[in-house]
Amino acid sequence: MKNIYKVLIAFIGVLAVSCNADAVDERPVVDGVTIPEITSPATGQTYVLDADEAANEAAKFTWSAAKYSSPVAINYTLLIDKKGGDFSAAKKLETTTNGTTEVSVLVRDLNQAAIDLGGQPEVAAMYDVKIASNISGAFQQLSKGVITISVTPYLGRVAYEFTDWYLIGAAVAGGWDNNVDTKHQPMFRDGKESDKYKFVGYFKAGNFKLISEKGSWASQLGKASEGTIEIKDNAGEFTIPADGYYAFEFNTTSLKYTLKAYEDTAAIAKTYTSVAIIGSAINADWATSIQLDQSTFDKHAWLLLGATNLEEGEAKFRANNSWDVNWGGTTAFSGGGNGENIPVAKSKYVIYFNDLDGSYLMIPNQ
Repeated sequence: MKNIYKVLIAFIGVLAVSCNADAVDERPVVDGVTIPEITSPATGQTYVLDADEAANEAAKFTWSAAKYSSPVAINYTLLIDKKGGDFSAAKKLETTTNGTTEVSVLVRDLNQAAIDLGGQPEVAAMYDVKIASNISGAFQQLSKGVITISVTPYLGRVAYEFTDWYLIGAAVAGGWDNNVDTKHQPMFRDGKESDKYKFVGYFKAGNFKLISEKGSWASQLGKASEGTIEIKDNAGEFTIPADGYYAFEFNTTSLKYTLKAYEDTAAIAKTYTSVAIIGSAINADWATSIQLDQSTFDKHAWLLLGATNLEEGEAKFRANNSWDVNWGGTTAFSGGGNGENIPVAKSKYVIYFNDLDGSYLMIPNQ
């Protein structure tokens, strides 16, 4: 009886394999019939890219439709490579699905592709562009023709892998409105230890917490218990007992914080008519400065919310358009506490400064 079962099981297995083989043999074979080719723009076009137009269209590309031996949904990928390249290391400009045969390429995307392919800012170079079709990632057909364009890129985004925390609540500037246009005060991040943050300034009696992105409640930092913080949705609130100046510090690794009255009455009493940023990042001979706006909430807080273009170079801050009182630092983006020149990478910045302790925060890629 056992032998009969064994024979029966073996027969069923052979039958299943036979059926599966038949099914594979009956599957339709898809072959490429017509290769797509770019029809616009014409070869030889020139693109001088401008950082101020990063979100605008740089060029609109169109191409002829690919054809396959069976009715299928066709996807396309627009590729760019250095002139004369074999497209093995090409960059993707855009992709389309469901047979769409045109696409607009934004200035910032064409710019980044040129930079990634070795392009130098403010220097024109030639690039080849092709179109490729595929079906669910397979059966790719790459155009035989190529168009060649000239691209002059601008400097790409500055590497900035930091989290900025903004004070929000009844006790701080901007109140509880997290709108992106509200003038919320950020914490000043330590220039060398990116998990350490501090702020010395004016608070009103009331509660507050922090958000990491203006206009969003997605990531919050608040009080977990006395001396400890938490980072989560709907984080706890810190409490200010009375109007006045306070020193607030926290560490996002140790999750510890301190919040205490700031008692340097001489520093609080000393005020400035103006604070400006100056340096070779603005003018090569340090002859030009850019005035910061004084906060209407805290007379010691200064800010420059409009995206400000700074060149590669150095900068520092000074009071009353004079060198009698000036502040600097040794680290890019954030720091303070000494009179050194701050290193600056070419970009557009939003800038914050505190004249109580010389802390600065310069956020690039604005």
